[in-house]
Amino acid sequence: MDLRFGTDGVRARAGTELDEAAVRALGLASAGLLGSDRVAIGRDTRESGPGLVHALAEGFSEGGLEVVSLGMVPTPAVACTASIDGIAGAMVSGSHNPWWDNGVKLFSAGGHKLGDETQAVIQGLWQQRPTHGPTGGGAGPEVTDDRWADAVAASVEPGALDGMRLVVDCANGAMSHTAPEVLRRLGADVTSINDAPDGRNINNGCGSTHPGGLQAAVVAAGADAGLAFDGDGDRVVAVAADGSLLDGDHLLAVCAVDRNGRGVLPDSTVVVTVMANLGLRRGMGERGITLFETGVGDRYVLEALEAGGWTLGGEQSGHLIFRDLATTGDGLLTGVQALDAARRLGRPLGDLAAELVRQVPQVLESVSVVRSGALIVDEIADDVLAASTGLGVEGRVLVRASGTEPVVRVMVEALDPAVARRVAEGLCEAVRSRDAGGAAGS
Repeated sequence: MDLRFGTDGVRARAGTELDEAAVRALGLASAGLLGSDRVAIGRDTRESGPGLVHALAEGFSEGGLEVVSLGMVPTPAVACTASIDGIAGAMVSGSHNPWWDNGVKLFSAGGHKLGDETQAVIQGLWQQRPTHGPTGGGAGPEVTDDRWADAVAASVEPGALDGMRLVVDCANGAMSHTAPEVLRRLGADVTSINDAPDGRNINNGCGSTHPGGLQAAVVAAGADAGLAFDGDGDRVVAVAADGSLLDGDHLLAVCAVDRNGRGVLPDSTVVVTVMANLGLRRGMGERGITLFETGVGDRYVLEALEAGGWTLGGEQSGHLIFRDLATTGDGLLTGVQALDAARRLGRPLGDLAAELVRQVPQVLESVSVVRSGALIVDEIADDVLAASTGLGVEGRVLVRASGTEPVVRVMVEALDPAVARRVAEGLCEAVRSRDAGGAAGS
């Protein structure tokens, strides 16, 4: 079986590798390892979602779990329900991928993402029985649970966003209904775009991976800021009043400085991944904030937060975790917290973020590969070392295999953008050469 857990659950082309039989088998394989006899299931807006939810629920039910169906909700809503009720959770979503992909994210009792060891055990059981036929069970009637939306609104003072003009890009995904409502509840004047999902337009030229439309809309509306979510709503990027893009590094910096100033940032420490820009590293260092680094993936950020007793961490992609407020990444919570922090500090979000993070030019490339991405990364280790040595202290190189797609990701930072581009292109060519050479020799 080719389906495997990546950095954020299982993800693949719906109806091919990831069909109802495979998802049904995954439910059965994981049922006894989630630490609860109940599980809450949600989904995003993809047309394959209802069928996969039904299949997953069949597998869970056969494994002895009672299923609570939440319907179309963001991932953080599933985690919130699991946390409050002390039960397991599952989200059927392809996250920021195109509509034809889908996936499954699993949460253990209490709303926490699974650790590597648990995933490995589930993977082994799943491989023993990779597909499973219909059982006649299912997800049952959907229930309405507003506790996540209420919790996000309650994370700041009533009216915290009074008079703020916002444009919100819902990515035609799971945030389409709830995000605008919560922001309006907090007093914001909200214009919502890409909020009419049809099953196939999720992430299609919109949302956090395609923020150009939001940038134009914010400027055209004369708004104070904009927020763009991904398809399942666990991450967000923002847009300043002048249309400039604010990624997870910017939002993390704003929230970190605010919390540190109020004495609610334990050990003055923030958890970041290896993808964090040099600009964030320098900006936080100048303000006495320590960065603790993990591998890519918000579950690794959460593990570090829990181990260190810290409360704030996140990724450049816009996955931020407020461990004192939630158990997983939450795009809406992040947006609300960042906007509230900027207002408390008396600065427009964009101005404050630009001051805190003077980003070093960064080139990000994804190279599609046929062979194992991890193997290719090992094979070009000397190329990576040479590139890093050449840049010295004024740059940074990171080459890694994606945990969700058959690609190798190349990241190069350098004070001179032309140098960053040249080094990145050289490393991309090294990846392609090893991939072609290895494939030809196999």
